[in-house]
Amino acid sequence: MPAAKKPRKSAIDPADFKGRAATINDIARLAGVSKKTVSRIINRSPLVREETRERVEALMREVGYTPDPLARGLAFRRSFLIGMVYDNPTAQFIVNMQYGALDALRGSGFELVVHPCDSRSPDYIDGVRRFVQQQKLHGVMLVPRVSEDQALADMLASIGCRYTRIAAVALDAHSRMVITHDRDGAAEAADYLQTLGHRDIALITGPGAYRSAIERTEGFVDALSRRGIKLPKSRVLEAGYTFESGVAAAEKLLSAKDRPTAIFCENDEMAAGVYRVALRMGISIPRQLSVIGYDDSPLASRLWPPLTSVRRDTRDTGRIAAAMLIQSEDDLRGRPVASVRPHLVARDSCQPPEA
Repeated sequence: MPAAKKPRKSAIDPADFKGRAATINDIARLAGVSKKTVSRIINRSPLVREETRERVEALMREVGYTPDPLARGLAFRRSFLIGMVYDNPTAQFIVNMQYGALDALRGSGFELVVHPCDSRSPDYIDGVRRFVQQQKLHGVMLVPRVSEDQALADMLASIGCRYTRIAAVALDAHSRMVITHDRDGAAEAADYLQTLGHRDIALITGPGAYRSAIERTEGFVDALSRRGIKLPKSRVLEAGYTFESGVAAAEKLLSAKDRPTAIFCENDEMAAGVYRVALRMGISIPRQLSVIGYDDSPLASRLWPPLTSVRRDTRDTGRIAAAMLIQSEDDLRGRPVASVRPHLVARDSCQPPEA
């Protein structure tokens, strides 16, 4: 039986890479294989012997070699970049969404690039188009609020870029949607407050242009109505999903003589604003005022008392949206719509109203 072929000795020592990054040519020379073989290993081709694959992958780890997604895109005439486009005032929401996307892309050979934008700007869609074309993106995750913009989705379709949309309701084909069911989460918050005995309830909503705010508002109001509780217009204040807007809304609600016994805020940032005003006015949470937020962000458990909040798994949502983009379109065709269900996490910010 002939002896196994020994790799030819390389003139390059791994220690040489302390001052620079190794290239695919370096890896090929060190491993004693062709550049084409290294490329096949990077792209998980089945045409490479397992022994060779393990040896080359061990060498790449040793010298810290990382394939360049742009270079791979040129070689394979397609990009290995996934974009995330967002216009959202809540930093923690965006961070969790990125973590989820990175979970899905880890080990796939794809990388994530992000593009914040201002959807109120008249040329923001052109800006997204330039981002997609300059980066030669394989696909794009659209995060609320931009995911709700049909003109943006139409533009991506027109230039042949794959996309997934994260939204409170179905806005597109099932193969392009991750639905978050915000209406159901808000309805659960309403049911919880009613079960505790609250009837004088206020609502601080998100911006009226956001589909998530529309769904949460309608879900909350309808759930109370089914239980015989009508929410007066004076008890519904629109805010901006920010801490500052929550403060402003709370000041109006809590300065009234007949202040509510409970407030539902459509995100945790605005709920924190309510906490600020209640503390300043000497109103005890939850003894004199029950408060519920939405998102169950890390902020919810850091407030005192810990905030009852509707949890939507933002990280899991990002993971699903990114995973859909690196699956083949044939695999996605005909599958049920992807969704992430919210649920209430009860903590210490709610109790029955004072007699």
